[in-house]
Amino acid sequence: MRNLTNAQLAELLDKDIFHKISQAADSLGLECYVVGGYVRDLFLERPSEDIDVVVVGSGISVATALKNILGKSAHLSVFRNFGTAQVKYRNMEVEFVGARRESYSHDSRKPIVEEGTLADDQNRRDFTINAMAVCLNAGRFGELVDPFDGVYDLEDGIIATPLDPDITFSDDPLRMLRCVRFATQLNFTIEPETFEALGRNAHRLDIISGERIQAELNKIMLSAHPSRGFYYLRESGLLDLILPELVRLDLVETRNGKAHKNNYDHTLEVLENVCRQSDNLWLRWAALLHDVGKPKSKRWEPAVGWTFHNHNYIGARMVPEIFKRLKMPLDMKMKYVQKLVDLHMRPIVIADEEVTDSAVRRLVNDAGDDIDDLMTLCEADITSKNSVRKRQFLDNFRMVREKIKDLKDRDYKRLLQPVIDGNEIMEIFHLKPSREVGDLKKALKDAVLDNRVENEREALMQLLMEKAKKMGLTT
Repeated sequence: MRNLTNAQLAELLDKDIFHKISQAADSLGLECYVVGGYVRDLFLERPSEDIDVVVVGSGISVATALKNILGKSAHLSVFRNFGTAQVKYRNMEVEFVGARRESYSHDSRKPIVEEGTLADDQNRRDFTINAMAVCLNAGRFGELVDPFDGVYDLEDGIIATPLDPDITFSDDPLRMLRCVRFATQLNFTIEPETFEALGRNAHRLDIISGERIQAELNKIMLSAHPSRGFYYLRESGLLDLILPELVRLDLVETRNGKAHKNNYDHTLEVLENVCRQSDNLWLRWAALLHDVGKPKSKRWEPAVGWTFHNHNYIGARMVPEIFKRLKMPLDMKMKYVQKLVDLHMRPIVIADEEVTDSAVRRLVNDAGDDIDDLMTLCEADITSKNSVRKRQFLDNFRMVREKIKDLKDRDYKRLLQPVIDGNEIMEIFHLKPSREVGDLKKALKDAVLDNRVENEREALMQLLMEKAKKMGLTT
């Protein structure tokens, strides 16, 4: 964060595009300001190529004048229904809109729009740090207009609304998720009155589409520390409406003096561990959902205490429902998350026992090309406060990784797929697709995965004939 004078702002805006916008606006006698995220990011020293410009008057007319000044190298798009225009020039996009005031009906986040002043336009902005404007007209070039002291909130690391937060959030409930998202991305604190308004207006999320919600969630997930956002979502009550499956993890039960760990806190710790290793959005989603099946699987067993048997399998079955509700892709990305949730206990079981070739072969066979991501998730899942046990797991994981590397180096796909397939089995024994064929294929596959025979034709054919004979099959 840097403090900038008007002169310094003018120097930072001393670029061809801004002077051309200034020329276009002045030629029409209209006030013109760069606003929002671009101004915020000037103070935060963050690069930005997306420029939003507010014109006190017709934004379309200034955009058209700019296009005429820039010539053939610029492309103009006009959206008259919305009163906006866009100019694409080189690697930049400049959005133009006329200053406006907005009013809302209770059942829609689409405002009724009227022409307004710059002050009206700043009043309708979501947060003080996004309500700053810098004049582009030649006579006032670089002059900051900051009626809500957004500069001071940037300096203090605070997210606050320009006006009454209850009105801001009720008018457009998506702003509640944007509030959490900005706090997460910028590592800012949500101002107390603004935070309390999140809880009071959480129910308003019911008018927001799943697509809008998941877009904000994904931005939170891709931030440096997404757990910060999920704690805000949980404490405000927003998470109850978005991902109630996660909220159910935030419960610790004690019986006969035995308590299980807080699985919500654990989940966010795992997510942070994964984020240190990968920026893969879908691996991060797998980390967030890896224990989502625990509440449904939780049982008290007097001999051992609390158990969560098959929570991985239950959680994997919950993934499609969650993705569908949030309008997330139901393609290979969802199947990838589902697979990792399902398999995330396997490496831990292997690492808790003797690390055998057979167990590693089966793991690699089931995980396929996602084996490295699965190992990253499983290593992140080791959050034990017992340093000795944690070290033992991580040492064993290193052994698992070494065996995986050895399999990869020897072309594991060829090694683990029997050279005699189902079609050949049907031809040899004159069978149609049937249970018998499946049993024979499984016998060969198990033998290869357990490394009981080499994956070579002669050895597998001998095993196949022995198994077929026991089943009463003849060639």
